[in-house]
Amino acid sequence: MKPTVLALRHVHFEDLGSLAPILETRGYRIEYLDATVDNLFAIDASMADLMVVLGGPIGAFDEALYPFLEGELALVRKRLDSGRPLLGICLGAQLIARALGARVYPMGVKEIGFSPLRISAQGAVSPVAALADVPVLHWHGDQFDIPAGAVHLASTAIGANQAFSVGATVLGLQFHVEAATRGIERWLVGHANELGQCEIDPRTLRTDAAMHGGRLEMAAAALMSRWLDLAGCP
Repeated sequence: MKPTVLALRHVHFEDLGSLAPILETRGYRIEYLDATVDNLFAIDASMADLMVVLGGPIGAFDEALYPFLEGELALVRKRLDSGRPLLGICLGAQLIARALGARVYPMGVKEIGFSPLRISAQGAVSPVAALADVPVLHWHGDQFDIPAGAVHLASTAIGANQAFSVGATVLGLQFHVEAATRGIERWLVGHANELGQCEIDPRTLRTDAAMHGGRLEMAAAALMSRWLDLAGCP
């Protein structure tokens, strides 16, 4: 039977993107959950070989406005308790951090666009090292603190906390490694209002995606492969 990856999605276009091919190559069956409408309290958090919590344009602390987040946080906590592999991207990483007791809060500025990471000493010996000198896509206005017991892996000049790991099986990435070049137009349309509010020209992001997308997809595949091996995944 094929191993399963369960991906929690908040908006349709923020999917597994360029990570899907490497997962499929390794034999995974991909199953999406719509975090906004599916009953997350009814999900067995330990059933999938891998769980990925994807991004979305809301805050990890916004359950008063978006009550479904209560069920999602409960599911993330159960997954953490199971000890099985868990990857969080952007909002997903913020939810993992919050579930681990760390603070998540607005930075006061938006970090949107392609730029490289500053890999920490611990990050240099982790799967995140695959991203060294590779511009990744940043698209967030909130930041997490590094949870107690976690390892700080990367930063930028704008956001000090860009990635963390907990043991071999939990990885949180504030940035987007999964944003495939071929899908960037969906991001530009889906987040058009935010880009307008931030006075960011979508043409710049489109050009940068074409310039850096190929390298990012290769680096993302390397990161994912190394992390899956480290986490003991198929």
